[in-house]
Amino acid sequence: MATPLEKWVEEAAALTKPRQIVWCDGSKQEYHRLLEQALAENVFLPLNERSYPNCYLHRSDPSDVARTEQVTFICTREKSDAGPTNNWMVPEEAKAKVRPLFDGVMRNRTMYVIPYLMGPVDSPFSRVGVEVTDSLYVVLSMMIMTRAGKKAIERLGRSDDFVPGLHSLGDLHPERRYILHFPEEKLIWSIGSGYGGNALLSKKCFSLRIASWLARQQGWMAEHMLILGMEDPSGQVTYIAGAFPSACGKTNLAMMVSALEPMGYRVWTVGDDIAWMQIDADGYLRAINPEAGFFGVAPGTSRQTNPNVMEALRRNALFTNVGLTPDREPWWEGINGEPPPGTLNWRGERWTRSRGPVAHPNSRYTVPAHQTPSISPHWEDPQGVPISAFIFGGRRARVAPLVYESRDWQHGVFVGATMASETTAAATGAVGITRRDPMAMLPFCGYNMADYFAHWLAIGQRITHPPRIFHVNWFRRGADGKFLWPGFGENARVLKWIIERVRGNGRAIETPIGYVPTHDALTLDGLPISRATLEELLRVDPTDWASELDDIQKFFKRFGNRLPAALWQEHQNLADRLSQASLARK
Repeated sequence: MATPLEKWVEEAAALTKPRQIVWCDGSKQEYHRLLEQALAENVFLPLNERSYPNCYLHRSDPSDVARTEQVTFICTREKSDAGPTNNWMVPEEAKAKVRPLFDGVMRNRTMYVIPYLMGPVDSPFSRVGVEVTDSLYVVLSMMIMTRAGKKAIERLGRSDDFVPGLHSLGDLHPERRYILHFPEEKLIWSIGSGYGGNALLSKKCFSLRIASWLARQQGWMAEHMLILGMEDPSGQVTYIAGAFPSACGKTNLAMMVSALEPMGYRVWTVGDDIAWMQIDADGYLRAINPEAGFFGVAPGTSRQTNPNVMEALRRNALFTNVGLTPDREPWWEGINGEPPPGTLNWRGERWTRSRGPVAHPNSRYTVPAHQTPSISPHWEDPQGVPISAFIFGGRRARVAPLVYESRDWQHGVFVGATMASETTAAATGAVGITRRDPMAMLPFCGYNMADYFAHWLAIGQRITHPPRIFHVNWFRRGADGKFLWPGFGENARVLKWIIERVRGNGRAIETPIGYVPTHDALTLDGLPISRATLEELLRVDPTDWASELDDIQKFFKRFGNRLPAALWQEHQNLADRLSQASLARK
């Protein structure tokens, strides 16, 4: 008798009509066999075997280079369950619209069936998904990013508890591109894209959009967060989870080489993108990284910004839409000086300055997590690691200080719900446009974000030992427009203060927005920062925050009566404290 998984695959095959079906077992032999096939079909190009052994380059269709939020939908029966920040379609209408695109789409193609496990093999937190696809790029990437094949099949058995994902490249036409999520059915459909975030259905589709829906139903958390451990000179490790919008240094922080290593502080990487968290029997929040690999943005990554990932990328890595030097090595902006003469750009053309950047700005690398020198010895612990602090961060030129701590859990949820980043001129043509991205989950929450905030508030009431909540801003600028804080490895100095606060001995002063380090609280030995610069980094200006209050109010109003009253109360509390601070200054 067929298992539920086998029945679903049969249904997918009946719709897409592939030439043949291949079930992936996840073995190394299979990986290399499929890789040879991908090379023969020009899906991948080999890189320099001496300097980059077992590394390959993929060039995607020029129209298919990033996540496509405008055609990404949450398909729930009620529009209000998707909320105002998601695109929405009625499930029946979505299927009626997209099913014809799947009908016969794999004719003369191979359907690959990839059962995969999200999370450590023996973890009770882990969950099974299955993706069927006609893309070799997807298959090989999924074998790096997940625990694919036999391990997942053994975990699933004859159960129907898995998240099915149907994917096809289709004809890659942007007008026939859809990424559909049916959270009430735990189902994903994706067609018309081969790009990672749209096509690797374990990534944002399952691990955040579907998982966040399941987490709310079942009382856990699925978050767009890094997980790191900071070890102090005594050998004690404190684990922190952090949420950052794009271009805010999330991966670099997760893999940071600490500037305080000479003092005995080092950072261990547990995860760089996703955290699944459960409350344990002792009332602590424990987190796993459900992924097995890193799928990161290449431009800006270098020995200076992230030496750990650069070391990991020297073997067994896949690169997408980067440049190719005459020595057949990957190249991207920020890696190391100027591109060598004769370098090909991401389209495979001989590069000249008139052709724009060598690597696409969203070019990517995919690499096994275990290769990273900073990988934590506990990154695959079945019970996860205990989270002592949450960090929320954004890119703000003025408003937010370098670091501050929330007053309590409810206030911390307000801090996360209102986090924002400012755009740059290169991206939008205007500087300083504030974009709200609550908990860095705006594109990834699989349901109404007002209900998501309520879930955070409810979780806080159930945790006996809740993590403390902080906000950081590495991007504050001075009057001259230059960054005040050096960032990268120096961010360990801020993590050290956060750990001290967690342990009850970090010095701080109370401000209207929360607790800010005293001028002598941060370890600044060897860092050429003046007292005036430090004061500006930590300054909280009530005038700046008054305009922030207005913008937060506009954002909150988008959710109508569904927004938890506790967040409106925190908004009023902040307004009252800022008013009192302004009066005190007069």
